[in-house]
Amino acid sequence: MDVNGWWGTHGNDIRRTLFLLFLGQVISFVMSLMSFTSSLLASLGVDTPLTLSFFVYLALSLVYGSIFIYRRQKLQVRWYWYLLIGFADVQGNFLVNQAFQYSSITSVTILDCWTIAWVILLTWYFLGTRYSLWQFFGAAVCVAGLGLVLLSDAGVGGGGGSRPLLGDTFVIMGTLFFALSNVGEEICVKKKDRVEVITMMAISGLLVSICEIAILETKGIASVKWSPEIVREPESAVLTNVTAVFSHLINSPFFSQILAFAGFAFAGFLFYTFVPFLLKMSGATLFNLSLLTSDMWAVVIRIFFYKQEVDWLYYVAFGLVGIGLVVYSKTEKALDSAPAIGDGSQYQILDEECRDARNDDVGDRS
Repeated sequence: MDVNGWWGTHGNDIRRTLFLLFLGQVISFVMSLMSFTSSLLASLGVDTPLTLSFFVYLALSLVYGSIFIYRRQKLQVRWYWYLLIGFADVQGNFLVNQAFQYSSITSVTILDCWTIAWVILLTWYFLGTRYSLWQFFGAAVCVAGLGLVLLSDAGVGGGGGSRPLLGDTFVIMGTLFFALSNVGEEICVKKKDRVEVITMMAISGLLVSICEIAILETKGIASVKWSPEIVREPESAVLTNVTAVFSHLINSPFFSQILAFAGFAFAGFLFYTFVPFLLKMSGATLFNLSLLTSDMWAVVIRIFFYKQEVDWLYYVAFGLVGIGLVVYSKTEKALDSAPAIGDGSQYQILDEECRDARNDDVGDRS
């Protein structure tokens, strides 16, 4: 067998698959950092999911908005499409985070897999994406791997939460909004400029977050105790030492809150920066399948910070998800070359919007 010839034929496909898998796991790990910092804030008594998203959208708007303004280019997609995508993204974040207040973490994680089903339906209907039996098999293997993690975490009961039905409803609604956001972003990023997509989505999310914070979260922000509580005993001999003061500040709830907010914003910035790359090269389905490993990365983080032991099922689960991702991404490459995917019909609505915008500009100049 000619190894060089085989590698020359299949080398690009293998490198592409490995890169997609690596990028998906980077995004998954970043998402687990977001979950960790969010749970840390919840343990500190901070219940402000919209405010957390606000700082992420603000950072994205400042960085990518500056690049977009520097380019001085006009929008290639009408602004209200981005407003709809940003609105859906904010609602998904809010509903899923809010579900933890009413339902168990096991139920939320299981129902969060509904995003994959919604994405498959939406991409099939709006994008004309064709899925093979092997792709469905790969997706099923990924979900089975996550099921092992939940089995290990849940034990016998798993906890039901205070109002599980309400919490589960929030999760299902949130996954639908996430799917709408992912598919909308995939449509835009595959045909238009990535910087424009991130900028307009961030600005839209920022505006929606501001409006909803003013309506829904003012009491939650007011209830947060921001005082560092470091100088309540100025005569204390311990606090007279500069090192002890610094140590007291580091271990204070105030510093933990600030660090968690900053960590969430940084992780969120990386998350929304990397996501368009994966959506452009692959699609929303592989993106959501890759996110299934975020729970396992969260376990790694808990081991590092809290020295927790890991059940053997986690290793089996990680392997299953990896196998499912390989099966799905390898089959997806074969389908990408199908004429139905490349004929541009799935982008007809957005292309018509762009042509209308250009005609409007011509009419204005005349």
